[in-house]
Amino acid sequence: MSKVFSTSLRCRLPAVLFFFQGALLVLFVLFVTYDEHTDVASQAPDADPGANPLYAIFSLFQDIQLMLLVGLALLLAFMKGYGVSAIAYNFLLANFATQWALIVEGFVHHYRQGKIHLGLYNILTAEFAAVTVLISAGAILGRTSAIQLLLMALCEIPLYVACQWLTVSYFQAVDVGGTITLHVFACYFGLGVSVALYRPGLQRGHPKETPSYLSDLLSLVGTMILWVFWPSFIASLVQPGDAQHRAVLHTWITLSASALTAFATSSLLEKKGKLTMGHLQNATLAGGVAIGAVADMAITPTSASALGILSSVACILGFKYMTPFLASRTRLQDQCGIHNLHGLPGIIGAVGGIAAILLIPDEHYGPRLHQVFPPRAPPRGNVTVAEATLAGQELGRTVSQQALCQAAGLGVSFVISLVGGYLTGLVLKLPFLAQPPDELCFDDGLYFKIQEPGETSCIDQAGGDLQLPLKDNV
Repeated sequence: MSKVFSTSLRCRLPAVLFFFQGALLVLFVLFVTYDEHTDVASQAPDADPGANPLYAIFSLFQDIQLMLLVGLALLLAFMKGYGVSAIAYNFLLANFATQWALIVEGFVHHYRQGKIHLGLYNILTAEFAAVTVLISAGAILGRTSAIQLLLMALCEIPLYVACQWLTVSYFQAVDVGGTITLHVFACYFGLGVSVALYRPGLQRGHPKETPSYLSDLLSLVGTMILWVFWPSFIASLVQPGDAQHRAVLHTWITLSASALTAFATSSLLEKKGKLTMGHLQNATLAGGVAIGAVADMAITPTSASALGILSSVACILGFKYMTPFLASRTRLQDQCGIHNLHGLPGIIGAVGGIAAILLIPDEHYGPRLHQVFPPRAPPRGNVTVAEATLAGQELGRTVSQQALCQAAGLGVSFVISLVGGYLTGLVLKLPFLAQPPDELCFDDGLYFKIQEPGETSCIDQAGGDLQLPLKDNV
C-alpha cells in the first residue's frame, strides 16, 4: 500500500504560526525592552525631541517597507497562475522573518544587562535580514508550501546573522549595501535549497510556470517600485553626510545605466529586436545589487555607470544562456532566476569592491578614510604612524589586507549560504510539510480559495484537502 500525504494547511499552518507568535511573546516578556532613544525614563529633561534618530531614518524605513511588501511582491508575481500566492507568501514571510530576526540579531548585537534593547534601527536591520529570505524563496517559488517557506526562514535567519557577523565584525569587510552579506548569501542559500528539493518531473518546465500579459505587467510595476526606492535601501545604513550622499548618487547612476543597458541588450539578443519582459524585470535592477559593496567609496560616477552596465549585461546573459544550461545539465531549478539578478551581479560588485580598494588612492578620501574603512583607522590620539610603530602599537590595516578581508567575506558568504541552504532543503523534504505534487505546482488554487466568476475549482470541490500518492521525488 502506497503512502499518502495531505496538502491541507488547516491544522499545520495555524499550529506553526500560533506557536511561533506565542514563543516570541514569551521572549519579548523576558528579554526585550526599549533602547535609549525610545525609553521615556532615560530622556534628559532638556532633551531636544527633534534630535531623536527617528526623524533621520523613518523616511528610509518607510521606503524599505514599500520595497519589501509591494515592489518585491509584485516582482515575484510573474507566473500566470501563482500571483496571489507570490504576493501573499511574500507578506507572510516578511513579517515572520523580521520578527524572528529581531530576536536573533537582538541577542547577538543588542543584548546588554540581560535585555535586548529595541528601537526602530533594530527593525530596519531585521528587515534587511528578511530580504534574504524573500530572495531565497524566489528559487523555489511555486513548488513549496507555506510551511516549508516558514521553516526555511526559521533556518536561514540565524545563518544569515552568523555569516554577517563573520563578514562584517570578524573580517570587517566593507559592505554597506549588503552586496556580499545579503544578495550573495540569499542567492546561494536559495540555490542550495533548490538543489536539495530537485524534482525530475519539473526539469522540462511546467505549463503554469509561464507568465501572462497581466502577470508580466504587475511584475514590471514591481520592478519600477524597487528601482525608485533602491537608493534608500543602499543608503539607509551608511554614515550620514558625504558618504550617504555618495551612496545615493552612485546607486541612481548605476541603476540608470542598468536600465538603458537592459533595453539595449535584450533587443540585441532577439532576432527581431523584440524586448523580453524577464530581462527588463530583472536586469534593470542588477546594478543596484552590485553597487552595495562600493556605494560609499570614492569610485567616481564613471565607475558607477560602468558597474551598472556590466551587471545588467551579465544578468541578461545569465537568463539567456546560463539558466537553460543549469536547468538541463544540473539539478538546479531556479524559478525566479535569482542567480542572474542577485548571484552574478553580487559577485561582480564584490570583485569591484576589491578593485576599488586596491586602485583608489587613500588621498581621495582625505580625513574621511577611517569612516569608509573603519579597520584602516589610524592609531588613536595624536600619535603618528612612525611613533606608534616604535611603541609597538597596532596599526590600521593596509590596502592589501583590507582587500584580502573583502575576498574572505565573499568566500565565507558563499560557502555558508550554499551548504546551509542545501542542508535546510533536506529538512524541507519531510513529507508532512504539505509539499505540493508536481502536477499542482505554480497553482494558486491549491492553497488559496481562488475561483473565476461563476466557476468552482476542482480542488475546492474536493474539500480543499487533496491526497495523492507520495512520489519518490516529493
